[in-house]
Amino acid sequence: MKENLEVTIGKLLRKGGLKLSVAESCTGGLLCDRITDVPGSSDYFIGGFISYAYEAKVKALGVSWDTLKAYGAVSRETVLEMARGAHKALDTDIGIAVSGIAGPGGGMPKKPVGLTWIGLSAQDGEWARVFTWQGDRLQNKAQSAEAALQFLVDYLQESLSKT
Repeated sequence: MKENLEVTIGKLLRKGGLKLSVAESCTGGLLCDRITDVPGSSDYFIGGFISYAYEAKVKALGVSWDTLKAYGAVSRETVLEMARGAHKALDTDIGIAVSGIAGPGGGMPKKPVGLTWIGLSAQDGEWARVFTWQGDRLQNKAQSAEAALQFLVDYLQESLSKT
């Protein structure tokens, strides 16, 4: 049986002696919930932010109003600022962020329902991935959380293989 991504993340974070923080928008706490489903996750998970509205992104995470006005909440630029903000605010080694359009409304021609950006900020750089899910609201949220966990696993496996 394949190990859950959140269990793998816990093992990798412990192995590297790393601390994690999260910034969520469209997933509304689902990513933090998955991470804290693992017993002992307080060893490596410091905390998270559910920054659903623009105001929360700005006040809690330090996302720039200029970034939000120019690119919107669902963008590479915003999700990287969110990840960086969580990383800095909680003084962790890694910050990961998710922002997307869960649906059923809110989509536009250039930003359809299901569009989701995931950003990761760490001491050695910043990266982002984009997805467009085709499910309903709950499926889009679940797929976004799963993709964020996979992003973390991919980053940790690569990062720890260099040490």
